[in-house]
Amino acid sequence: MERFTAEHKRRAAIWFKRLRDDICAALEALEDEFADAPPYDTAPPGRFERTRWAREIEEGGRAHGGGGVMGLLRGQVFEKAGVNVSLVHGTFSEEFRQRMPGAAEDPRFWASGVSVVIHPRSPKVPAVHMNTRMIVTTRGWFGGGADMTPVVEVPADTADFHAALATACDGYRAGAYADYKKWCDEYFFLPHRGETRGVGGIFYDTLDSGDWERDFAFTQAVGRAFLGIYPEIVRRHAAEPWSEEDRRRQLVKRGRYVEFNLLYDRGTLFGLKTGGNVEAILMSLPPMTAWP
Repeated sequence: MERFTAEHKRRAAIWFKRLRDDICAALEALEDEFADAPPYDTAPPGRFERTRWAREIEEGGRAHGGGGVMGLLRGQVFEKAGVNVSLVHGTFSEEFRQRMPGAAEDPRFWASGVSVVIHPRSPKVPAVHMNTRMIVTTRGWFGGGADMTPVVEVPADTADFHAALATACDGYRAGAYADYKKWCDEYFFLPHRGETRGVGGIFYDTLDSGDWERDFAFTQAVGRAFLGIYPEIVRRHAAEPWSEEDRRRQLVKRGRYVEFNLLYDRGTLFGLKTGGNVEAILMSLPPMTAWP
């Protein structure tokens, strides 16, 4: 773990908290912006409620520690938005250490990150996910990405979302966007349905170029790209009217989201296998859903 110092960990954890604060502020600002517009004018604008959680587990005589803060908004524009940060450390179980790079040699780990999942009230506004993280075992790396899940695709929104992420990738290395877009398309795929979860984005993992500063700067750029483009897409569509049929299709699409997160999502598995807060881990699930 020597190459990934305490200072690296400190700076990464501070960034994830700062990004959390900026995203929460942006979402609350959108709640205020549309507060007087139907159908959002039936209740006050939503605000995030933050709940701290601590992780203390004894396993094999070793203490596991850390914790995080779960931020949850149940508002008018956003039916449910979760923005969580965590910083956890301890040892992997015998089963899980075989799956994590560098953990077979030494099961100790440290991990910090920010995770965002947003389920808008309007079927015209796409759901979205973003997370970035840093994990240290005997190795250390960054991972994360962002992807968007509209009920009905709007090509201009897809193009702008991808363009923002491509700009972040282009500042990292040539070919990064193409590689991480492909990885996203392959990762956010439901094999049992034979379909992707949404319109994609980027996904990357085990990112360690040997230049920590460069990798960290890229991870920050991904967060800033998300923060720059998603509120703009919300503004385009939040005031558009929708029908009961639109709502029905939205709930069915959310069902696909649930299927992926419970069956395939690595972050869900990591959190549950490392003694994370169950409510924070499952905050990605929508408040209402349906299956045809």
